[in-house]
Amino acid sequence: MAGLLESICPDAAPSAWRMDEALQSCSDEDLQIVHAKLFVGPFEMKAPPYGSIYLESRHLVMGDSTMDVAKIYQDAGLKVELHEPPDHIAIELEFMAFLCTSEVEKIQTGNKVEQQKLRESQKQFLQSFIAPWIPQFCQRIREGTENLFYIELANCLEIFITRHPYSMPF
Repeated sequence: MAGLLESICPDAAPSAWRMDEALQSCSDEDLQIVHAKLFVGPFEMKAPPYGSIYLESRHLVMGDSTMDVAKIYQDAGLKVELHEPPDHIAIELEFMAFLCTSEVEKIQTGNKVEQQKLRESQKQFLQSFIAPWIPQFCQRIREGTENLFYIELANCLEIFITRHPYSMPF
């Protein structure tokens, strides 16, 4: 990942390299424990990975923004069968990857109209449903652990999302 980031987001690459180094000194069990404390519970999640927690005034999972995200997935032709709410950070990032892959396919077939629609969808989704809450989410990760892997993961994610050209409103 660090090697790829060097070409597309050089500022995030050092954090990715440090993530790799941190993995060398952590056991799988340690990572699982920290992961659970940050993102799962059972009592308190130190860094809930759901957009609605940060975007909704009541800070609840499955808010209006969650339903908006689910509708966007459905409108993109995706069947939504998830074990997590649709606004989980991993699912949102996977959706962005889907949009990027679809755009590449349209570029390869020369379909400029569909390519432009997909690019606009990426911008809209990133600006509306990911970029607004990532800094707070990443801060909560950093405050919730001393584990270097997760601290650097938060740094990498925040840099990648907030410095992405599509993150800025037009």
